[in-house]
Amino acid sequence: MIKNTGSSYWVLPNEGEAVECRIKGTFRMKGIRTTNPVAVGDRVAYNVNEGQLSLITTIHDRRNVIIRRASNLSKLSHILAANVDFAALVVTINYPETSTVFIDRFLAAAESYRIPAVLIFNKTDLYSEEENRYLDALVMMYEQLEYPCFRVSAKEKLGIEELKSLLSGKISLLSGNSGVGKSTLMNVLQTEFEGKTAGISAYHNKGMHTTTFSEMIPLAAGGFIIDTPGIKGFGMVEMVPEEVSHYFREIFIKSQECRFYNCTHTHEPGCAVIEAVDKCTINPSRYHSYLSVMEDCKQGKYR
Repeated sequence: MIKNTGSSYWVLPNEGEAVECRIKGTFRMKGIRTTNPVAVGDRVAYNVNEGQLSLITTIHDRRNVIIRRASNLSKLSHILAANVDFAALVVTINYPETSTVFIDRFLAAAESYRIPAVLIFNKTDLYSEEENRYLDALVMMYEQLEYPCFRVSAKEKLGIEELKSLLSGKISLLSGNSGVGKSTLMNVLQTEFEGKTAGISAYHNKGMHTTTFSEMIPLAAGGFIIDTPGIKGFGMVEMVPEEVSHYFREIFIKSQECRFYNCTHTHEPGCAVIEAVDKCTINPSRYHSYLSVMEDCKQGKYR
């Protein structure tokens, strides 16, 4: 399924153009606790009804999902995407600046969904010498944690071929704060629709994909990018403080050396994580991000 526009679900078959579908009413009667029983990226089966909209009859098992909290409080969550190969965050050092807390929350969320994450540092053509030094430091920090990092300029088309090679043939979710150049990057990466998504262009032109709905967009080199609505809601669902350290790779590894098995890495004596932060073998900015997620957990923001 490549797009949902409220009550309509657009399905791209193995051959041919996208098909507008509805869903069987029974999907809404099976205890599904999300706002959308069918998500972008789902593999589905559907029946063609002559003279009527086709009907989705089956949702195949998902490899993974990316979820955010739903604005509808009667539901637990909203599925942003399913069956994703990568979650990519577009980052800018300036124009605007993406905070490391924001980056780390994205990476932790991807870890919690067991989805590989990559960082795309955009607008490299604009940076000063000092900003480039900061970029070098960030890339070094995240590459040491084994997060692939790409330096690109969507405007100048720098570093695009390497990025295309990574995304080719894959289903990748692309996210980022407003102003980081995500739309420009997508325009560089995507192919012409060539009629395959004919029928949904009216929705696309209205800009609904940027505010309300996720959408899968084909790439010139094969594969798809999933464009998502506002990133502000992207976050972890049903997380408890005891789990947070699992999603910060270096903190999880170092936690094996803590004196207490249930150490929260906030105040306990004999905490190997705090000692590593003091010695800067764990980056203090990463630890600060960890503490901010812990605080949100304590306040019940992930329930």
